[in-house]
Amino acid sequence: MCSVQQRLLYQDEQLSITVAMASEAPVVTLTGQIDATNSPALAGVLASCRQNTGTNAAVRPDPCPYVDVDTGALTFIDVSGLRVLVMPTLPAGQRWIRLHNVTPTQRRLLRMMGWYYQPTVHHAPL
Repeated sequence: MCSVQQRLLYQDEQLSITVAMASEAPVVTLTGQIDATNSPALAGVLASCRQNTGTNAAVRPDPCPYVDVDTGALTFIDVSGLRVLVMPTLPAGQRWIRLHNVTPTQRRLLRMMGWYYQPTVHHAPL
């Protein structure tokens, strides 16, 4: 049996970000709260995860086409955090974040912002 090792990438008083490298894409887990104070850090961590898709650059020299983000353990997210995850300024074909475990409250916020059908929201377990 193979175990997946998670690494802590970021932590502040409100938010913890961990990553596990899966065969296809990094799986980022968000725990806690995202607001304007830590959404820039979230954006940087996600961009870094996309670039650092493996330990051997010769295996995968290009950025990963997407990053899977598990939002199920978030207790709060404001519009600045949603913007980071949804990437509304990019055309749909250029978005590289896939959301997993989106809570009913998060879905409601996404619908209210008119973004629900724009991001890739996956309901399958990671």
